[in-house]
Parts: sequence; structure tokens; C-alpha cells
Amino acid sequence: MPKSNKKEKSKPANSINPNFKTKRSALKSRREFVDGIKSGSRTILSQAITLIESTRSEYRELGQEILEDCLDQTGKSIRIGITGVPGVGKSTFIESLGKQLLEDGKKLAVLTIDPSSSRSKGSILGDKTRMPALSAHENAYVRPSPTGGTLGGVARKTRETILLCEAAGFDTIFVETVGVGQSEIKVQSMVDFFLLLMLAGAGDELQGIKRGIMEMADMIAINKADQKNIKKANQARQEFKNALSLFPAHESGWEPPVLTCSALEQIGLNELWEQIEKYFSLTKENGYFESNRKKQAVYWMNEAIEDQLKDRFFQHPNIKKELPILEKKVATGSISSFKAASDLLKLFEH
Repeated sequence: MPKSNKKEKSKPANSINPNFKTKRSALKSRREFVDGIKSGSRTILSQAITLIESTRSEYRELGQEILEDCLDQTGKSIRIGITGVPGVGKSTFIESLGKQLLEDGKKLAVLTIDPSSSRSKGSILGDKTRMPALSAHENAYVRPSPTGGTLGGVARKTRETILLCEAAGFDTIFVETVGVGQSEIKVQSMVDFFLLLMLAGAGDELQGIKRGIMEMADMIAINKADQKNIKKANQARQEFKNALSLFPAHESGWEPPVLTCSALEQIGLNELWEQIEKYFSLTKENGYFESNRKKQAVYWMNEAIEDQLKDRFFQHPNIKKELPILEKKVATGSISSFKAASDLLKLFEH
């Protein structure tokens, strides 16, 4: 008996998967990635997105090659941007509406852009724990933005992720932003429909919302319109309707509605989705849907040029050598910022 105990104690702990190294073996080939994505493998989709997000150039290049091979299966989804002030209940809203869409037979991908992640280094698990039902559903996919990047870089990768998700068969894409600010402008440039969630009874409903954000909205939904909050929600709805009436007409020909809903109680979600479907019927019929997609594609080409030029600039050996020196001169006032920038550009060009 004592010998048996000693043998048991001498065994290595079994807390680590013995197949871990096998699973992390050689990288898949380009063809394996493409075939896996097109067959709907969420695991291979996640691996391909990780390549797109990688800081290693050889991984990014492979990711781009995979994306190019998947282009024939993209563009068939509807892309919906969802934003709102902190505490508005975006996660609950997305989960409630998402479950409803899944019950209707749709395949849903939820992507998030969080500009604050570059400071907080937020965990990739955050979005999955906020949307447990969607994360566990076989026809849903939840993916947060990469942390530690610039907003432009994160947004570009999200745009590429949208295309990969479409190639994997997801017909509905939600792009969620955290807060109200610069990120919304980036999101609007990659989605077909922009939904602004608001709260009632939190002071001045129009306070803290920039005019530009409201002008971008294709719909405003007053969330948490339940129980004792219904009266305040209806009042806020009228205030927003009045505010929207002062804005110029949308290029799409759509008049943005203002609705009330309760994601927690699942009230008003059917009506909300009906309005979204009406929007897509209208814009596909009048040609705006297609023309807007084309405009967005050109916009992201120009964004990619700027990003790649910036990357090459800062990786240039002459720039790496002179940049710290000129930064010190600019800080001490011995040279202007503009002259320093001009000198660096000349170094880059030669």
C-alpha cells in the first residue's frame, strides 16, 4: 500500500493537455485555411483572424493571401453597427436580438471594436463572458478586437475579419463599438446599417451625444424601456424624433425611426428588426446598398495605403536612427515639428 501511494505521487500532474504541443504544431497551408473557412470551421476561422491581427509580417501576409482566396464568398451578409453610451446595455441587447435571429435560422458573427483596449489591455474573454449564450451557440461567433493597437489598425483588421466571417457562411454581422466617439466613424464605414442605443431617464438625453453620431444613425433605440421606465422612454423617444427632424435627409432615402425596447424583457425587438429589414429592402431597391458598399471598399483601400506607408516609414532604418534625435530637438524647441517631419520624410524618400 505505501508503495502504491509513492507511485501515485511520482506521477506528473495531469492538469496540462498532453496533446497541447500536437495542437500547436506546424501552421496550416494556405489551401487548408481557405477550405476550412469556406466549410464553416470556427476554429480555422479564428486562426485565420489571428494571422490578420498578427504583428509578424509573414503571418499577416499569409492572412492577406487567405483573405484574397476567400473573396468570392464575401459580400453576402448584412452588416450592422451597434453603438451607445456606456451602461446602455449593448451586450444584453446583442445577446437578446442575436438569439432571436438564431432561432430564425440565421448565422451571426459579433465583432467588437474597443479603442480603450490599447490602454487597459482588456482580456479576450470579456466579450465572450458578456454574451455566454451566443458564444456557446453553433451558429454564432463572438470575436473581440485585438488589444494594444491604434484605432485605425483595429478598425482595419475588423473590416478584414468581416470578410472572413462572410466567407465562413455568417449571413449577419454585428459590429459593436464601446462608447461614443471616433470609433463610430470607422464603424459606419464598414457596415450597412448603423444603430444607436440610448437610455432614458439619465439626465438630458441629448447631452453627451455628438451631432455627428446622431446624423450617422439609421435608427435610434431607447433601451431598458420596461416597468417604471416606460414613460421616460416614450418621452426620450419624442425628444430624439424632434432632434432628428432637424437633420438633413439621409443619402439612402431612409428616414431613421426612433423606437423603444427592452433587451432584458425582450420587448420591442421584433418591431426593431422589422424596421431593419425595411431599410435593407429600400436601399437594395433604390441602389444605395450596392453603391455604398463600393464606396466603402475604395475608402478602405485608401486607409490601407496610409497604414502601410506609415508602417514602412517607421520601420525604415534611417528613420529609426534619426527619429529619437529629432524628437529631442523638437521637445527642446531647437527645431520646429514641421521642419523635423520634413527632414524625416526626405530621409525616407532616399
